[in-house]
Amino acid sequence: MTGAMASLALKRFAWGTLAFNLAVILWGAYVRATGSGAGCGDHWPTCNGDVIPRDPSLKTLIEFTHRATSGVAFLLVLVLLVWTLRTVERTHAARRAAWATMVFMVLEAAVGAGLVLFRLVADNESMARAMFMSVHLINTFLLLASMVLTAWWLQGGPALAHGVSGARLWGVVGTLLGSVLLGVSGAVAALGDTLYPARSLQEGLAADLSPTAHFLVRLRILHPGLAITVALVVVATVVLLTPAGDRLARNLGRGLLVLVTAQLLGGLVNVLLLAPVWMQLVHLAMADAVWLVLVVFCATVWAHPSSEVARATPQPALR
Repeated sequence: MTGAMASLALKRFAWGTLAFNLAVILWGAYVRATGSGAGCGDHWPTCNGDVIPRDPSLKTLIEFTHRATSGVAFLLVLVLLVWTLRTVERTHAARRAAWATMVFMVLEAAVGAGLVLFRLVADNESMARAMFMSVHLINTFLLLASMVLTAWWLQGGPALAHGVSGARLWGVVGTLLGSVLLGVSGAVAALGDTLYPARSLQEGLAADLSPTAHFLVRLRILHPGLAITVALVVVATVVLLTPAGDRLARNLGRGLLVLVTAQLLGGLVNVLLLAPVWMQLVHLAMADAVWLVLVVFCATVWAHPSSEVARATPQPALR
């Protein structure tokens, strides 16, 4: 295989690895939403003490499938790291991103194992589970960010530049941190919906506002307000920080605004439908899409430390 062919194959493999991991993440949410987290008991890495479960129940099949696909995802990331290190030069940004991906993948497996071994699954409604899930969400976002940057930089995306400061630095960092916080609140809200499903919109709102309701229920109401706030921050970041004359950044920004709008509408539908499992998965998939595009957009902005940011007024189209 020639160097050019190997490079092309690596790019495709990187994007494929990202797509597979997104599917694994969605299946993990399905495990939580269906209460199947204890399908393999409190055993890890075995399933109820067996490498391959015998006469498994439906919940055991759901949980075992997630473990098996997670194992495949781990191997894909390992191959991605080795292949990247052997293909690109030492100074290439993708090497650092690939290493970060491997680190966060190891942490992802450790957190997942902790959830099982400490029995923070199924009907567990403790503060410890909420905290573990928050850590899990943060690590998942960092894993996806590292993975998409690996693929992006292998594809030829501009590497991060030195000397970024001022409004651009605070805008990028603040938007990313706000999005992670929003993701954490969404994970907690989803857990509350799973453990304490409402039979009607009125009943759900009353429970959210009740001082005697479980803390997971009372925390649900924070998510919509935070979602609107972060959406406004993203809009401001796109409008103010898009480098003037950069078509790539402008197109990414436009796509990001479309996804954020769709995500807000999806969240509204999720609330109105009382968070059915299928809509929770759609909502999570949209959240992951927003995060991935936001990371690539911020990386593109970070590559222009000395260029002027776009003004708030519309920019003329490039011919």
